[in-house]
Amino acid sequence: MHNEAKRAAWVDIDLSSLQKNYDSLRALAPDSAFIAAIKMDAYGHGAVKVAWELVKSGADYLGVATLDEAAALREAGIQTPIVLLGATPRGNVKDVLDLKLIPVVTSVKDAALLSDMAGIFLSDEPVDIFLAIDTGMGRLGVLFDEAGAAQVMDIAKLPGIRIKGVFSHFSAADEDDPAFTLKQIDYFDRICSALEEMGIRPAIRTMANSAGLMRYPQAHYEAVRPGIALYGLYPAPSMDDGTVRLDPVMSVHANIVLIRKVPAGFPVSYGHTFYTERESLIGVLPLGYGDGLPRVISGKGRVIVNGTYAPLVGTISMDQAMVDLTDVPDVEEYDEAIVMGSDGNLSVTADDIAEWAGTISYEVTCRFGQRLPKIYTAI
Repeated sequence: MHNEAKRAAWVDIDLSSLQKNYDSLRALAPDSAFIAAIKMDAYGHGAVKVAWELVKSGADYLGVATLDEAAALREAGIQTPIVLLGATPRGNVKDVLDLKLIPVVTSVKDAALLSDMAGIFLSDEPVDIFLAIDTGMGRLGVLFDEAGAAQVMDIAKLPGIRIKGVFSHFSAADEDDPAFTLKQIDYFDRICSALEEMGIRPAIRTMANSAGLMRYPQAHYEAVRPGIALYGLYPAPSMDDGTVRLDPVMSVHANIVLIRKVPAGFPVSYGHTFYTERESLIGVLPLGYGDGLPRVISGKGRVIVNGTYAPLVGTISMDQAMVDLTDVPDVEEYDEAIVMGSDGNLSVTADDIAEWAGTISYEVTCRFGQRLPKIYTAI
């Protein structure tokens, strides 16, 4: 057991794998600035530790979703430029200035608030912004029709603001059919040309998330902004095709805190959804859905113990899960169960857990990273 974890369940974060993934992704777009997405506590991996590692590796910018995420990085002493990828709350515009952030702006009203605040508190340099354009995501961004173009002109004319970049986002770059993504790229190119004709010439165009970086070199532009791939997970399982080698950064472990021999017909956990069919060894793992092990995978998932797969049985509870150890050789209490990770040729991946849960790997790592203690290693 890792004594420093203070729990018999923990997350290992392999910083050497993070470094390798960064290098592999950087090599795909060597002429583009690198905006490393570390929102949601670096997808559950620990934003401050990850940020320092990526800054050391050469990341040009860090991308966060909220002001609190940005503040935590600044409080840790990180001075690297930070892009605020989410909308700025209108009551907290001054925080953007105080934290020296580059906000993604999606409306004239938001831009005007920044302009007003810059006029009050800044006297020299204007506030750099990324102008968000909706090219098909259907989320944040200006819709670039006739009215949208007029809005962009209004933003460009505001004092105290400089449009440093133009920003859009892929909605389907991880899908095997490229048709919609190619339409987005073409539309984005036409918008950028229209902006230039309007006299707006941002230094940075950015569109490529992890899938865009890996699949669409024509969309690398002046900056790429990968997220999930940094952490060793492919945006879609079909992208694990050998083109780019990624190594998972997170693994999840637990010690078996109790093993009991029980008779056939023995009920396990809430609702008695599982009864033993034979005399069995049932072990208790000290983690549950409160730690990110999805309750919905009750009766579907498995872990690795002593080089053997062992099924999760019964309903996963908030803090504990049960595992059938009957077929595991030489198992003892406080042996280690690999909840997510690998042992030799055996593995339980974030994609496996996501498939059992009907979700995506992004959510799996984010949830595991919330309550479980993190132990950082580097080779």
